[in-house]
Amino acid sequence: MPRVVSVYFPYLPTDRIRRHGGHEVPADQPLVVISKSGSKRWISASDANALKLGLRVGMPASRAQAMVTNLVMVDASPAEDAVALKRLALWALRQYSPVVAVDGTDGIVIDTEGADHLQGGEVLLISGLVNMLHAKGLTAKAAVADTWGAAHAIARLTTETTTVVPIGGITHAVMGLPIHCLRLAPDTVNGLRAMGLETVGELAAMPRAPLALRFGPEPGRRLDQLFGRVAEPIEPLRTPELVEVSRNFQEPIGAPETIEKYVRRLVGQLAAKLEKRGLGVRRSDLVIHRVDNTSQSLRAGLAKPVRDPTRLSKLLCDRIEKIDPGYGIEKMVLVAIMAEPLEEKQVASSLIEEAAVDYTPIVDILQNRGQRLYRVTPVASDVPERSVARIAPTAEETGADWAAKWGRPLRLFARSEEIEVIAVLPDQPPAVFSWRGKRRRVRRADGPERIFGEWWTTPREMRAVRDYFVVEDDTGERYWVFRAGDGVDVATGTHQWFLHGVFG
Repeated sequence: MPRVVSVYFPYLPTDRIRRHGGHEVPADQPLVVISKSGSKRWISASDANALKLGLRVGMPASRAQAMVTNLVMVDASPAEDAVALKRLALWALRQYSPVVAVDGTDGIVIDTEGADHLQGGEVLLISGLVNMLHAKGLTAKAAVADTWGAAHAIARLTTETTTVVPIGGITHAVMGLPIHCLRLAPDTVNGLRAMGLETVGELAAMPRAPLALRFGPEPGRRLDQLFGRVAEPIEPLRTPELVEVSRNFQEPIGAPETIEKYVRRLVGQLAAKLEKRGLGVRRSDLVIHRVDNTSQSLRAGLAKPVRDPTRLSKLLCDRIEKIDPGYGIEKMVLVAIMAEPLEEKQVASSLIEEAAVDYTPIVDILQNRGQRLYRVTPVASDVPERSVARIAPTAEETGADWAAKWGRPLRLFARSEEIEVIAVLPDQPPAVFSWRGKRRRVRRADGPERIFGEWWTTPREMRAVRDYFVVEDDTGERYWVFRAGDGVDVATGTHQWFLHGVFG
C-alpha cells in the first residue's frame, strides 16, 4: 500500500533568511518577517526565539517592536520562499523518492512506495530526513501515513518531530484534530466552527447532504481524501533541466511482456535525448500512471553516468514484477532525475595494455535490489579498529596502505570480547583462556605486539597500552588476543584480556 511522507517547515522564511538571506543574525536573536499592505505592517512569519517572547503571526509590527527591543525585522519575500521550497523538493526528489511535490507554502510531500526499504524503513527514513535538514540549518517535522491529507495534518499539528502512523491507523490518529487541518478555505473553516464543529470526528459524523448544500462538495472531498476513500495523486515535481520521455496509451496495458516492451522503447528514447545533450544518467525514475488515478514508481540508480539502453533496460525490466497494473496502465513516464556529463573514452587494446575490468554493472544490479555494498580501505592508524574504513564500491583508491607490518586476522570483531585468561605478567602470552563458555589451552603463541593509544585523538589515551598476541589452541584454531595495559602500571589499562579477531 502506498505511504506518504509530509515534511513541514514551520520556520521556513526565517530559516531561509538566516542561511541565505544575506542578514547576519545571531542564532539567539529573535527574527520576524514583516508583510505589508498599504500602511499596514504585520508579522507573517516568526522564528522560535520570537515565539518564546510572545510574538505571534498576525501581530502588528509596531506592537512587536515595542515588546522586543533587539528584534530583527525583515521584509517578506514570498517569491524567495517559494524558490527555497522548490529547491528542497528537488533535493528530496533526487535523494529519496521518484514522486515528490511542493505541499502548500510550508512543506513538501513524498510518496515513499518502493523507496523506504532503501533507507532502512519508514522510521529511519523520516528521522534521517529530518536530521539532514537540521544539519543544513532548517527546522522540520515529518509524518508518515496512508494518505496525503493525514500526513499533512499530523506533521503540522503534532508536537513530535517525527511521527509514523501505522497502516490502517488514520482514524485513530486524526479524529481529535481540529478541522483547519483539512486544507479547507478559511471562510469554510469559520462557517463550520459557527455550526459548532471543531474536530475532524465531529465533522465526519455530520450528514453529507446539509454540508454540501451549505459549503459545497469541498468538505466531503477533503474528508474522503483524508481517510483514503478518494485517491489524491501526487503530481511529481518536474523542472526544465530534467530529461523526460513519456508514452500515453489509448487502450490501457497490463501484461508484463507489454510493459517490458514499452519500457525498453522509453529507455531508447531517453538515451537518444541524453546523447544529444552529452549526458549520462545516474538515477532514473519510471512512473506508472494507472486508470484508477493512482501511480507507481521504480527507481534505478547507477554507480557512474550511463546511457547504454541495454544496461538501463535491464535494471528496470528486472523489477517489472513489482509493478501492479491494477485496472490498467494509461501512461508511463521515464525521467533522468540525475544526469552528468558523459565523455566517450578510447577502449584500450589488449595487444598494448590490459583493459580495466568494469564491475559497475554488477554493482548496479545488486544495489537496485536493495543490497548495501561497500569495500574497505586502509586508514593510517595503528589502532586496529581505526585502521579500516568503508567506502563506496566504485570509489577511487585512497592511496593509503596498511600501517602494521605484523599479520592481522581475517575477521576483526567490531567490538572486542572479554575473555578469562591464565597468564604470567607482564610479558607472557596466555596459557589458557575461556571464550564464549569454552575453555581453550594455548599450544603456541607469538608476541607481544605493543600498540599505544593515540593521545592526539583523545587525552584519555595518553598512557593507554595494548599488548597483542597471536595464539593457537590445541585444535589448531588461531586467535588474536590482547591485554589492556602493560601488565605493570594500572594507569596504562585495566589488565583485562580481550579477543579481537580470529585467523582463517
